[in-house]
Formats: sequence, structure tokens, C-alpha cells
Amino acid sequence: MVLTAVVALLAPWVTRLLGVDPYTYHLDLLAPSGLPAGALGGVSTAHPLGVEPQTGRDLLAIVVEGTRTSFTIGMGATALATAVAVVLGTSAGYFGGWWDVLVSRTTDVVLGFPSLVFMVAVSAVVPPTANRILVMVLIIGLLGWPSTARVLRARTLGTRSRTFVRASRAMGACELHVLGTQVLPNLVATVIVLTTVSVPGRITAEAALSFLGVGVPPPTPSWGRSIGSAVTWVSTDPWYLLVPGTALFVVTLAFNLFGDGLRDALDPRTGESR
Repeated sequence: MVLTAVVALLAPWVTRLLGVDPYTYHLDLLAPSGLPAGALGGVSTAHPLGVEPQTGRDLLAIVVEGTRTSFTIGMGATALATAVAVVLGTSAGYFGGWWDVLVSRTTDVVLGFPSLVFMVAVSAVVPPTANRILVMVLIIGLLGWPSTARVLRARTLGTRSRTFVRASRAMGACELHVLGTQVLPNLVATVIVLTTVSVPGRITAEAALSFLGVGVPPPTPSWGRSIGSAVTWVSTDPWYLLVPGTALFVVTLAFNLFGDGLRDALDPRTGESR
């Protein structure tokens, strides 16, 4: 997972160091049919993972730059969703009353949305001139907060009844001060765990949107768009599907394992109950 973050942050330098470029076309490496010449999708010393059909672009460079795209969207959407969830979930659980009812009903409504269909519909009507990465961060993030908010609301309800919180309120501390200094610090571990385990879902959502053709536009490298393009070539060049598919699988698995380990470390009771 750390390696993925490093590659995402340093993608332009990594591709330069490897001597590959995701935007250079190598039409001389293609057969007349558009397929890569040679075995395993045109694997060679110059192109260790082969080249893309029809364009001849280096697959290693596409995967590396695609890491940056997927990681940027996944982390940005997760940060946005977590921020919204913390504000709404903790305030609803702490203040209660009509605000709790409003947030709870809003959470139910958003959870009831067919999220993928809604994301596709919104992405399809966004002007072509818009920053697609920012648009995807906003769409995925603003639809991804309800489950985290629901957990934080429940944890806040339990925390606000503890002795130290009641003592602070009895001493005359204002509600926002109590919420910020007494309640929120006790939810940090929960927020970290929920944030970590939600990252794979955000990355997969970006891949799904790009797969459906409403994600980042070409020629920007994206794992989902590469997988979508590879489907038409799977019978003649399965290697093209295997490379980005493996990258998506490995990163998703790494985040899931890290999230599980972090959850067990920060809350051992969950590990004992499983």
C-alpha cells in the first residue's frame, strides 16, 4: 500500500526513470490487425508489460500513471466523504432533536439511491470542459458519506453519556467545546479505521465509472478505462485485460488487509469477535 502511494505521488518521475511514456504511440509495434506484435501483448525489454492494442502505448506507463489517477480520485473522494460524515454524524449524535432526525432521514435517502446509476447520470451531463478528476471526487465523495456518518452517530451517542463528557457540561463548557475536545478525540480511532476501509470502494467506483465511459477522458491513463477497452480484445489479447485488472486487484486487496489490521490494532474487541 505504501508502494502504491509512492508510485502515485511520483508517477511522472517513475515513468521517466523506467524510460516509458504513457502518451507516446508506438504504431510500429503493432500488427496490421491492431494487435501488439509478438507474444504476451508485445512484451519486450523496452516494454516489460507489453503495449496497448491500436495505439502501441506502453502498458507499464499506463498502469503507473493510472495509479496516480485512481489514487488521487480515491483519496480525494474518501477525504470529502469522511469530512462530511464526521460533521453530520457527530453533530447528529451529540445534539439530537430535530437535527438528528433530519440527518438520519437524509442518510436513509442517500443510502437508498442507486449510487452507480446516479454517478453515471451526473457524470454524463457534466460539460466536457470541466475537470473530470475533480468532478469524480465530488460525485463519489458526496455519495459516500452515509455509512460512515451512521457509525459515528452511534458512537457519539455512546460517548456523550460518559462521565467525563457530563462533567464538562456540568462545569459550564459550551456544547461545541465539549464536542471538539471531549467527544471527537474519542472517535479518532473509529474515523481512521472507517476511512481506511472505505478507500478500496472509492477506487473501485472510479474504475467502474471509467469502465462505463464516463470517467476520466482519454488519453489520461485510468485502470477502469483500460479494463473497459480491454474487454473488446480479451479473446485475442487477454494480456491487455490482465495487466490493469491485476493492478486494481492488488491495490484493493492491500487496502482491505491494511484496514482489517488497523481495525484489529485500534479495537482488539473486533478481532476477538470474529
